[in-house]
Amino acid sequence: MKDISTVAGILAGFALIVFAMVFSTDPIGINIGAVKNFVDPASIFIVIGGVFASVFASYPISTLKKMPKHLKIVVSGNRYEPVEYINTLVEFSQIARKNGLLALEEKANQQEDPFFKQSIMLIVDATDPEKVKTMLENDLEKLATRHEDAVGIYEKASAMAPAFGMIGTLVGLVNMLKNMSMDAGGSSTIGKDMGTALITTFYGCILANLIFGPIAMKLKVRSDEEYLCKEIIIAGVLSIQSGETPKFMEEKLISFLEQSEREKAMAEKD
Repeated sequence: MKDISTVAGILAGFALIVFAMVFSTDPIGINIGAVKNFVDPASIFIVIGGVFASVFASYPISTLKKMPKHLKIVVSGNRYEPVEYINTLVEFSQIARKNGLLALEEKANQQEDPFFKQSIMLIVDATDPEKVKTMLENDLEKLATRHEDAVGIYEKASAMAPAFGMIGTLVGLVNMLKNMSMDAGGSSTIGKDMGTALITTFYGCILANLIFGPIAMKLKVRSDEEYLCKEIIIAGVLSIQSGETPKFMEEKLISFLEQSEREKAMAEKD
């Protein structure tokens, strides 16, 4: 299932900005030609080129190569449903109490989530509980680090875009003042030159607040969803290994959810 909210929001933002560019109040109407006032190739090169240069200088190629995957995650729906993981763990707990931990091996091999499969196999292999906890928490910590690096790329770009916009503005102002000649009628072009200088700040604000910022936030949301489910997996697997009753384990895992999700989960049970 696709999640088009980010793409729809970006497109809606651009549509509103373009509408503001072409809408005229005196007289009331639409002036399509006004769009060209906001197009300046040199400013585009300064802002976009500067932002990407800064990002490339800040992160290794191995991290930057994952950017297409990040964009895919942004438009993909949530793959991690905590209630589904809780229900599966409760089922596994019931099987383990009835037939022993070895009976979970076949169920583990059916799981598409590698982390879930690994977690179950660790207790099937009778690994020491402390070692199981340490290994899984280390994996979770590394996951959080990878996600922070991914989000950091777009947060960096969001921070740099207005900065390079300001750099472009300064470049434009310097050129304007250098070329201005009051004796030759240069004062008549001040408005036009000032507008051109400010366009780079305009581009920087759009990139930061309409593109990079929303992407970073959506990646954070997806990261939190995955992190929560993996926390539930760790708690559930350790509960199964320690022999806790399925009912008690279910109540403990549901406590990881927000209140609204808890009520929904309990309603589904009823």
